[in-house]
Amino acid sequence: MQSAPIKRVYLALENWFNYSFGSWNPLYHLGTLTFFFFWVVLVSGIYLFLFFHGSLDGAYASVERMTHEQWYAAGVMRSLHRYASDAAVGCILLHMFREFALDRHHGARWYSWFTGVPLLWMVVTLGITGYWLVWDMLAQYIAISSAHLMDALPIFFGSMTRNFLEGALSDRFFILIEFLHLLGQPMLLVFALWFHVRRLSNVNINPPRGLAIGSLLALLALSIAKPAISHGSADLTVVPQMLNLDWFYLNIYPLLDYWSAGQIWMLTIGVTLLLMILPWLPPKRVGAAAVVDLENCDGCKQCFEDCPFDAISVQARTDGAPHEHEVIVDPALCAACGICVGSCHSSNPFRKAQKELKTGIDMPQLPINEVRAMTDSAIAALKGDVKVLVFGCEHGFNVTQLNSDDTVGLTLFCSGMVPPSFIEYALRKGADGVMIAGCRHADCYFRFGNRWMEKRLEGERDPVLRAKVDRQRITVQGGAETDRDVIEQALNKFRQQLTKMGNPGHGTANANEPEGASHA
Repeated sequence: MQSAPIKRVYLALENWFNYSFGSWNPLYHLGTLTFFFFWVVLVSGIYLFLFFHGSLDGAYASVERMTHEQWYAAGVMRSLHRYASDAAVGCILLHMFREFALDRHHGARWYSWFTGVPLLWMVVTLGITGYWLVWDMLAQYIAISSAHLMDALPIFFGSMTRNFLEGALSDRFFILIEFLHLLGQPMLLVFALWFHVRRLSNVNINPPRGLAIGSLLALLALSIAKPAISHGSADLTVVPQMLNLDWFYLNIYPLLDYWSAGQIWMLTIGVTLLLMILPWLPPKRVGAAAVVDLENCDGCKQCFEDCPFDAISVQARTDGAPHEHEVIVDPALCAACGICVGSCHSSNPFRKAQKELKTGIDMPQLPINEVRAMTDSAIAALKGDVKVLVFGCEHGFNVTQLNSDDTVGLTLFCSGMVPPSFIEYALRKGADGVMIAGCRHADCYFRFGNRWMEKRLEGERDPVLRAKVDRQRITVQGGAETDRDVIEQALNKFRQQLTKMGNPGHGTANANEPEGASHA
């Protein structure tokens, strides 16, 4: 169902945000921003609860006192509570659209998408009960309309709308709503959030500090400039006429003026089911899962640490080898990204003990031995004064479009699939420079490919690139499929740098360096 035009339009929008925000591009942090806004909602909500009186007579009056008599404190906190709630829903909607537009809801990611759709409705219902607590005309409208919707379901006995006849409502109503809004729904939401991220590893729930501070300041400014205010007090003898709806939460209610409650439920359930089955419309073809070779695995667990989708686990050794651990791959969770291949120190092209290069964990559809053969062929084909080998990602810019006499692009599943030793190997075999062109910075299709690769080059994550390798002959430039200009500009600048440096003699040692020497 995804169309290329949607992806291209979105990438163009995202690129504009990159120019405006740099590494703080909020579109790269929609999930963590949502968590941050939840924290703002929680803290502001606890503050407001201290001054709130949950009763038919006291609810509206206590909110009005907070809004007007303490406008500089509780009033700002009320507005902050409201706008942070809206921001959370906005981030969730943008997050869903982004995952769909960039095709990040298929394959191994189906679970996160599938469990994320109900989260949206949980957040919306949490906001709805919050509006009830104000007990103004808008709350009255929402409560009665919700009762009509509930009456259309065959799971409730009697008529809920009768509870809102004059004289029928009591303070017990607020006890129920307070329990739902302050305890029941938040606990259920936390549990659902845990389910949502359960199949992801190294989950981060905090946005960049600067982005968080900027977002909070923007919400505070909005709260002061346009404070949230109530409608008139609820009156069950009066039908509300003019209401200002919060369209983030209350968009379904105006349909009751035109449709029956049953039709609205059909629409809501239909849209929900459609969203939940999107990962299989059509099913995504995922490559074969990574395969472990215990003969070449020493159980270092680095692939386990690096796997972005928690597809690798560790268990006690079973083959009698002197190592303590071994890793196993769950094919149902494997995204076939190849990051684990780049994590394995056995993925060393200098190894000569075997005629065929084998590693501890490998991708059946593109084994590391084939990657080495591709690297050898590419370097042999290079001509000219400055020879550049480019390792690319199949989900980023197509680096084969850079092919020329002095440049050859090799496409792997992910930039994180490139073992650091392959960069040194390429330089020793005849390349004057190596360029890594993965996805856009901070936006790896497989979550951590860019990050792990950069940390390996910087010596901050195993397997590291040896310190003796000239970093000036290596450059990293990510880009999406629409970023040809960006990649070409970076490549031209890199060529100019290499030209000034001169020919290095392709390394300080022989390309056939003894096995293991590239991992000091």
